[in-house]
Amino acid sequence: MKQINDILKGVEVLRIKEGKSLSFNQIHFDSRKVQSNDMFVAIVGTQVDGHKYIDACIKQGASVIVCQQMPKELLDDCTYIHVKDSAKALGQLASNYYGNPSSQLKLIGITGTNGKTSTVTMLFNLFRSLGYHVGLLSTVDNRIDEKEIRATHTTPDAIQLNALLAEMVDFGCEYCFMEVSSHAIVQERISGLEYKGAIFSNITHDHLDFHKTFKEYIKAKKQFFDQLSADAFALVNADDKNAEIMLQNTKATKLTYAVSSMADYRARIIENSFSGLHLEINQKEVWVPLVGKFNAYNILSVYATAMELGADEMEVLQVLSQIKTAEGRFDFIQGNGGINAIVDYAHTPDALQNVLNTINDIRGGAGQLITVVGTGGDRDKSKRPEMARLAAEKSNRLILTSDNPRTEDPEIILDDMEVGITADRKRISLRITNRKEAIKTAVALAQGGDIILIAGKGHEKYQEVNGVRHHFDDKEIISELILKD
Repeated sequence: MKQINDILKGVEVLRIKEGKSLSFNQIHFDSRKVQSNDMFVAIVGTQVDGHKYIDACIKQGASVIVCQQMPKELLDDCTYIHVKDSAKALGQLASNYYGNPSSQLKLIGITGTNGKTSTVTMLFNLFRSLGYHVGLLSTVDNRIDEKEIRATHTTPDAIQLNALLAEMVDFGCEYCFMEVSSHAIVQERISGLEYKGAIFSNITHDHLDFHKTFKEYIKAKKQFFDQLSADAFALVNADDKNAEIMLQNTKATKLTYAVSSMADYRARIIENSFSGLHLEINQKEVWVPLVGKFNAYNILSVYATAMELGADEMEVLQVLSQIKTAEGRFDFIQGNGGINAIVDYAHTPDALQNVLNTINDIRGGAGQLITVVGTGGDRDKSKRPEMARLAAEKSNRLILTSDNPRTEDPEIILDDMEVGITADRKRISLRITNRKEAIKTAVALAQGGDIILIAGKGHEKYQEVNGVRHHFDDKEIISELILKD
């Protein structure tokens, strides 16, 4: 049993109406999970208002209710805690409930449109190679050293998040590297956490279905840096025009990294090929088995973070020369018949452009580039024509196909995409809704020396249609087709 007074530290409480019990068992914000003597935190969500379920939770046995709108009728048996913001309160309550695990780790968060998963995965692999016990919270998976816990969101909810961090502490982890999504920031899922450092990778057109305007999207990212303490560091990509905005109000130590601008940490690309990158980082050369300018930024932010955390520079550079990135990020598959393929998660215009530019820069006009791409349903519709336009302009052949249509009609999604293709590029474009057939067609069109890019889903092992997830793996399908004897 937990005592109420023990977990209220840092919570902005407006009023407490005490009931018979000042202790409780578990803490929940999902009313369906509430049992006898539990605490229920009523949150005003984007789709559901938890305040509607207070009475039901009390009938299920809840002894403590935390809310930002007090019910008209207050029962004598129940303790009610009136707070200013119940979503924010949940984060602090969860942190207190699990013993403030983030304060017992060196917790590093990265936010930005692109590069988050690759960067945290590389940091996780780097620090494990340096001999530390390490935790990872990412889009692809959550890890405690070798133990894998599949991820359902880029950033888990506040209760799951603190439970995972507590498990890392119990295991003996010294570091945790986590993705911090704009949704999680706005929804206060990271409220109550103490960060040792924060990284800003970049910000481009994405998630406007949620944030509505680009200004609000930037504001969400900035909020993360505004909340850092003076003991933390804030590391931002100086080549992104919005980097300075992130640093405007932070109390943290301000640091920059860049490939094109002056910065505290700088990298120069000496060579970029399908086998890897030859870089000069702060006047020291290193070869890494990753491809593309975007990975030069990721590697540089990893190096800079390691230096700020006190790692040995030569050990870091040695590990980086063998580093692996996250699954589904520029996965290069060399086919038996001279047809090569790349599977990448690129699902925003900027990410897709980065991948297309990288492929074209390296291949130098040799062979064809055949791109297979779609966009997700129930998401920002404005990026659909832009992604199709970029793919058509920068590919020799283009096949538009279905991604995760979710609850939308995939044909309507493809209609939206086709608007972006100019008349002169329509001749190189095909429309094949079935994604597997689209990949098969790309292989049928390809000849030795060609490259097939399959973009949008990357690491995902499913395709979501009408709310149901079916097994679907881009890498598995293309590998079967081009690795045949």
